Amino acid sequence: MFYTSPYLRARQTCEDIIKGIKDVPGVDYRVREETRMREQDFGNFQSTPEETEQIWEQRAHYGHFFFRIPHGESAADVYDRIASFNESLYRKFENDSFPNVLVLVTHGIWARVFLMKWFRWSYEEFESLRNIPHCQFLVMKQVANKAYQLKTPLRKWDDLPDSDVDEEVAKEFTQEVTFNTKSNMSNPEDLDICSILRAQRDAIKENRKKDQEIKQLYQQSMGKYLDCHRILGDNSVFNSRENVPLYVERNSDHSLIQS
Repeated sequence: MFYTSPYLRARQTCEDIIKGIKDVPGVDYRVREETRMREQDFGNFQSTPEETEQIWEQRAHYGHFFFRIPHGESAADVYDRIASFNESLYRKFENDSFPNVLVLVTHGIWARVFLMKWFRWSYEEFESLRNIPHCQFLVMKQVANKAYQLKTPLRKWDDLPDSDVDEEVAKEFTQEVTFNTKSNMSNPEDLDICSILRAQRDAIKENRKKDQEIKQLYQQSMGKYLDCHRILGDNSVFNSRENVPLYVERNSDHSLIQS
């Protein structure tokens, strides 16, 4: 079963995937266009380069999840759409005739927000994720306890050494800003991309610093907690650390594809 965003680039990606399987014996498929799978609306950017720069800098400062682009959406708005979409999926999963393989052909931010909602990730976990490369497969597979696990590793800003952050920010956000403004601005080259990258770089470094501090505090608190239980002779904490809760409903595989 294929669900695709209504945007042209997603439908074209879906069509190319189907070309590769349509002649395979025994493979039946259906395609459904789903408007709730459209990418975050970045507005019309009908403004001066200075105003556009300010929008991107504010987005870096306030965070990609909560900042609502003028005349557009925030990732939080996308989250609300996805919550509705997921409820529809859960109802379909209850039907035994629903296919056991589901392919979602969608977009980068939508895919990250979908995973955030599905796996109940925090805001900080969402912000730590880097952009998903075009046409990458993200595979979710059911495990023995009827939950799903994400089998495709996601790139995170936290995984980069400090020496590589500046270069990777420049690559990633130059591409993102250009992609989302080039068709809506008469002269996107007039943008001061350096100021946008500086704001984004500072925000990422600040988030990395906060994440490291949180991890250190967690490790310190766990160390004190374990020491306390060793004294009491209680080993239950060691077993509890092995359980990783996942949230899912149905016995099937999922693939998300970023157009």
